[in-house]
Amino acid sequence: MPVLPPGRQPRTVVDFLVGVTGDADGVWRRVRAGEVLLADGTRVDAATSYRPGGAAYLYRDLPEEVAVPGELTVLLHDRRTGLLAVDKPPFLATMPRGAHVAQTALVRLRRELDLPELAPAHRLDRLTSGVLLLTTRREVRGAYQRMVQRGGLAKTYEALAPLPDGLDLPVLVRNRVVKHRGELQAAVVPGEPNAETLVELVEVVRPGLGRYRLTPTTGQTHQLRVHLAGLGVPIQGDPLYPTVREVAPGDFSTPLQLLAARVRFTDPVSGAERLVVSRRTLPVDGTAS
Repeated sequence: MPVLPPGRQPRTVVDFLVGVTGDADGVWRRVRAGEVLLADGTRVDAATSYRPGGAAYLYRDLPEEVAVPGELTVLLHDRRTGLLAVDKPPFLATMPRGAHVAQTALVRLRRELDLPELAPAHRLDRLTSGVLLLTTRREVRGAYQRMVQRGGLAKTYEALAPLPDGLDLPVLVRNRVVKHRGELQAAVVPGEPNAETLVELVEVVRPGLGRYRLTPTTGQTHQLRVHLAGLGVPIQGDPLYPTVREVAPGDFSTPLQLLAARVRFTDPVSGAERLVVSRRTLPVDGTAS
């Protein structure tokens, strides 16, 4: 993420990036592919003016990235409103971050669907599968993101986890969950609650294993995983909760059994009531489409 410094100024963002990287061919290839963005999500093109003090996101080539199995199935594509909903497989990050760049839902979909202005309206954890909403046009992006930020996206998850021992369900879990930068796990800490999840046992799948319905009213990082682990019923396949388990890069053998099963919201552009349901079922398979 090169920062555009004050001082001597090139004419365009492309000029700046070429000067920083020394790789004109690589910069232009990424620009043509729609993979260079400003901090506000604006796609950089040949005419994008240099802005001192701004930031440009240049997705680097990572040939060492392991291909993540599974397909991104389109559930809804409304060209009039600019809304796209997909079924995300486990192990696929929503947006580029760290070692995950090309193998992310955003970059894959931009390339596969030729949607250079695509941007997520919300995020799913890399290990979580299910319904993910995105916008296809810059001018509608803010409306959907504001809808999510204001709590207008009602989400229902399903999970496979051990059966409770002496725990009365349903139960409303309400506490304060905080995840600090650089730490793998989020933690429950004292203070004003910022995380709330209704936990219901739907059925006994087999002896010792249950299917749960999880209805969060907040969206803290790892909230559902923390809440179930705190109840003594950690989600199957979770490498972080209750204890951290090392997983080798490219090991997709044990997917997290957490599915974003459905989302419901009032479309901020059309005013229509929307219900988007995942076609995936538990147990999710890390190798299946």
